[in-house]
Amino acid sequence: MHDPSPAPRPRGFVFDLDGTLVANMALHEEAFGLFTERHGLPRLTAEMRARLDGKRNRDIFPILFERELSADDQRRFADEKETVYRELSKGRLAPLPGLGRLLDALERQGLPAALATSAPLENVTHTLRELGLTRRLTQIVRSDTVARGKPHPDVFLAAAQLIEVPPPDCLAFEDAPAGVLAARAAGMKCVALTTSFPAGTFAAHGAVPEAEVADFEAYLAGPGAWLLEPALG
Repeated sequence: MHDPSPAPRPRGFVFDLDGTLVANMALHEEAFGLFTERHGLPRLTAEMRARLDGKRNRDIFPILFERELSADDQRRFADEKETVYRELSKGRLAPLPGLGRLLDALERQGLPAALATSAPLENVTHTLRELGLTRRLTQIVRSDTVARGKPHPDVFLAAAQLIEVPPPDCLAFEDAPAGVLAARAAGMKCVALTTSFPAGTFAAHGAVPEAEVADFEAYLAGPGAWLLEPALG
């Protein structure tokens, strides 16, 4: 017999940063292109990006160099690549369409939000400042502060704990298969933004989101329309 009761609505929202709040993965790809050229490495293919995007630098660079790296090498390579990214992206970042409306709706509904990102601290600070969101998104967990990076669930579990909402009651937004896998492994529902990969890419990598949308306007026009209803109480 069909159960007519609606699915419970999320009580907490967790956002990835790069490729989710902002369509900036082309800039990261450009920075990686310059980095790989400097070091004589092959350029990243679309297939490699689908495997690597969303992961921490410490998990990406050993794959690129095909060898174990010392902590000093890891730091040096990460600093080099991320400095290039910050230089390339200065003045070129804008929030994904609908993000401001969504954050307004969450505030109106009294729903907490957090970031769960693989970006290093300097990038988080830079990107939020460029987007004008420094004061709006203050609950932040970075993958370099937890034991394991995406696709493991650690950063999402920590974000849920930070906003004091059980993971099954959280909705995550992600743009990369590794991120969707991490959110699902944490027990969260997940909406995929198709800013970095076309629809269908996620399922091909075993990362099946609840919905795939082009931006937050599309989310608010579809599965998130309830957030625009008058606030309860």
